[in-house]
Amino acid sequence: MSRQFDPNFTPYVVNAMGPKTPERARVVLGALIRHIHDFAREVELTSAEWMLGVEFINSIGKISTPVRNECHRICDVIGLESLVDEIANKIITEQGLSPTSNVILGPFWSPNAPFRELGDSIIQDTNPNGKVTYMHGVLRDMETGAPIVNAVLDIWQASANGQYDFQDDAQTENNLRGKFRSNEKGEFYWYCYHPTPYSLPTDGPAGVLLNLMDRSPMRPAHIHLMITHPDYATIINQIYPSDDPHLDIDSVFAVKDDLVVDFKPKTDDPKASLDLEYNVTMALKKYHPNPNSAPPVSSFERFNKGQQKL
Repeated sequence: MSRQFDPNFTPYVVNAMGPKTPERARVVLGALIRHIHDFAREVELTSAEWMLGVEFINSIGKISTPVRNECHRICDVIGLESLVDEIANKIITEQGLSPTSNVILGPFWSPNAPFRELGDSIIQDTNPNGKVTYMHGVLRDMETGAPIVNAVLDIWQASANGQYDFQDDAQTENNLRGKFRSNEKGEFYWYCYHPTPYSLPTDGPAGVLLNLMDRSPMRPAHIHLMITHPDYATIINQIYPSDDPHLDIDSVFAVKDDLVVDFKPKTDDPKASLDLEYNVTMALKKYHPNPNSAPPVSSFERFNKGQQKL
């Protein structure tokens, strides 16, 4: 038989907030306290388990440095960042239309990526295991299908060794990064690498949590994109090869069906061995749940030499 606990205790704690508490803070903290209390009652949390949790949270702070944001990683591992992203960016019209999916930014977008000309390569420093890919597609309006002209497509990816430019002494700054503008037909095209899967760091609390839950630390291979235009809702996503073995076990829960793509052999271009066609639909800003919100802030500048990757 389930034990009955004091029904007045949680309201007592929530109502202890004073009149100077900002209204949004009152809403967020009140809900957080109620959910934490409900969780503790549901599982009948023991004192030993509570203290284990305290020590675990302390360990997150201890391992975090200016080059490592372990709490960010924990939020990814429990799916919180992906959920917050969905809440912030989910678009569906009354007619059931949705643009190309949005997913988490990850910590290593850089504001310093250079603009490049259509047809250029983002590969500054070659990797012997890199598979050069000709990536191309068209940006279109979600409703009309009209091409979207002069949108900015910002691309970044890890090299064939699974490391980003600032994590690898063999790579120069802005290797495998670049910004491009769509042309008058909404087209974009450039050369990049076929992406490479890699593991999240497992030497800290995130690794402990993954191990406890018997989960893989792997991220499927992916290419990051941020697509912006003054009239359209920003799209931030990651695209994944359809044959990647980690699609169903992504450690940060960022895979969506319309972001899984096919890399095909390319025989008519001496610069590339693979071809990737990736078309994108964008929604007008009026459909965004928070049309005036700014894109999420990257951790890049705080973690210039970070060891974690997304």
